[in-house]
Amino acid sequence: MATKRSAGKSKANGPGLIGRAVRGVFRLVFGFLWRIGAVIALVILGAAGFFYSQLPPYEQLFDGRGVGSVTLTDVNGNIFAWRGEQYGGDLSVNQVSPHLVNAVIAAEDKRYYSHIGLDPRGIARAMYVNIQRGALVQGGSTLTQQVAKNVFLNAERSLERKIKEVPMALALEAKYKKEEILSIYLNRVYLGAGTYGFEAAAQRYFGKSARVVTPAESAMLAGLLRAPSRYAPTNDIALAQGRANVIARLMFEQGYISEIQTLEIRANPAVLSKAAAARAGGAFADWVMERGGEDRFLELLKAADVEIETTFDPRIQRAAETALVDVFDRKVRDGSKAQAAIVVMSYDGSVRAIVGGREKGPARFNRATQALRQPGSAFKPIVYAAGLEAGLNPLQIMQDERINIGGWSPSNYNNRFTGPVSLKTALAKSINTVAVKVSERAGREKVRDLAQQMGLTDPIAPGPAVALGTSEARLVEMTGVYATIANQGRLARPHGVETIRLRGDPIPIDRGSQGPGDQVITVETAGLLTNMMQEVVQSGTGGRAKLEGWQVAGKTGTTQKARDAWFIGYTADYVTGVWMGYDDNSPLTGVTGGGLPAEIWAEVMRRVQQGRTPRPLNSIEPQVPTVVARVPDPVPATPQARVDTLIERIFQDVVRDLSSDTPSQSPGWEPQTGSDR
Repeated sequence: MATKRSAGKSKANGPGLIGRAVRGVFRLVFGFLWRIGAVIALVILGAAGFFYSQLPPYEQLFDGRGVGSVTLTDVNGNIFAWRGEQYGGDLSVNQVSPHLVNAVIAAEDKRYYSHIGLDPRGIARAMYVNIQRGALVQGGSTLTQQVAKNVFLNAERSLERKIKEVPMALALEAKYKKEEILSIYLNRVYLGAGTYGFEAAAQRYFGKSARVVTPAESAMLAGLLRAPSRYAPTNDIALAQGRANVIARLMFEQGYISEIQTLEIRANPAVLSKAAAARAGGAFADWVMERGGEDRFLELLKAADVEIETTFDPRIQRAAETALVDVFDRKVRDGSKAQAAIVVMSYDGSVRAIVGGREKGPARFNRATQALRQPGSAFKPIVYAAGLEAGLNPLQIMQDERINIGGWSPSNYNNRFTGPVSLKTALAKSINTVAVKVSERAGREKVRDLAQQMGLTDPIAPGPAVALGTSEARLVEMTGVYATIANQGRLARPHGVETIRLRGDPIPIDRGSQGPGDQVITVETAGLLTNMMQEVVQSGTGGRAKLEGWQVAGKTGTTQKARDAWFIGYTADYVTGVWMGYDDNSPLTGVTGGGLPAEIWAEVMRRVQQGRTPRPLNSIEPQVPTVVARVPDPVPATPQARVDTLIERIFQDVVRDLSSDTPSQSPGWEPQTGSDR
């Protein structure tokens, strides 16, 4: 019996011992965890106290950009483009449209006004989703945590960043009121297209202040918070509207809008402002930034926002864009990869419009300002300007004949020679041999120097083929050369900036316009050259550029194998340049400068000058020279005359060969450029 009682007692005491052991272990673990938790809490509170001590008045946290922004206005004073990090100005939560505040809270943090900066339910939900997905796809951040991230941290998704957000969020909640934290968020958050804060985004997308956005616009703006670049309405308006519908449903579920308002948002979604939808002036704005950004803007942007008043005219831009589309739709086969570029400017070089290519979206490459292409015969007005400056007369006669300069023998487009021809007719018909003779008479160095004085900045080859436009140039600069001629010989350097000022400051810090340019050719030379280029349109290669009721001067250009086709010309109001070609430099099929480029030019100018009264050009009719240069009869009447003529020609050939700086190479060493049809 004793044995049994002892065994029973031992059995009865067994669970008690185990229970006490378990409870002991639990107390040890709990005590350890409690101490660890206490240490963590102290660390968090200490960190929160540190961040609290570093926080400035909340208004100083509104603008957190690293650099400023550039706002560009057109000739009417309207904003047409933004560059850099755009900030619209300080707005407190009480100044913003209540629809926008409600949309933001519904989309990002529906318990914002009830938590202390952290939302345990949101964190638990995010952890559950992340475990299910096997990746960090949700963060469970409150608006306060997002402000902490924007103020102290970066956008990297990591556990370390999430841990750091905790003391920072607590510090913000301790330092500021809920409305103040929300004000920081509304001003600081990134919303796509280079905009920071809802004021900048509302101005960028809708052309209005965030104070007055509608429920539909508020839903679209709040929808940007999930993925600003993806949902930016300038990137994909349909996607942005779909996201806005999601936000509208959340607003309805949380009681911010009625069911009727929700249906109204779906039926009439927010749309872009006209300026944002048109995307006008993108190429122009890029060109302005390229020309001035390195020298003037970047230093300014380190300290402040910059406003630039430009020469851009949206009406002319639309005319150029629609004209290009219209001509290609009517004249070019579907699927063609041929490119085109257009520049329109005033006589003083003020650029009014730039079409950098045929892309419907933002162009990756601006062919009007960046592409270097051979101008071909479009370069010849510079050659003839040098000739006129050297004393030649438009009515002077020269022989269109085979010539040889150091082994190089240029030909004409049709491979024929017409014999005696006036300089005026030679330019109108784009005869290569006469252009080369004029260049040789004036001097190649004079031609090269004059080209640079008239605005070309890229290197110009020294050989005799300089007369045929074999050196590459940019459309915007070539158009500026013609503007210089139209401007009665005064330099018209292309420019797009009128004034630069710091935002809100009425006093300009820079005046970008060039003012009156230097007189690079005489008024007489410019007037005679205008008259000669009128003949190009009236009876020469530029016939398709005629405009009913308007005087037009211009010149065609087609390079070897038709890799480039140009027409540049002007009326009494504007100078316009058109280029066509392929990006890979392959030949055009059936296109010369007198064809599609001239037609595009005419269509652009018809639209640009619609409603304007035609005025005459600054043209000077050439006078017959006192001593007319006569062409020797091809068959002299007497043997002595034949001998005299032969001796004269041999002498001229020797002098020309000796004066040539052409390298001694085989025939065809330098590319030649064909004249136009």
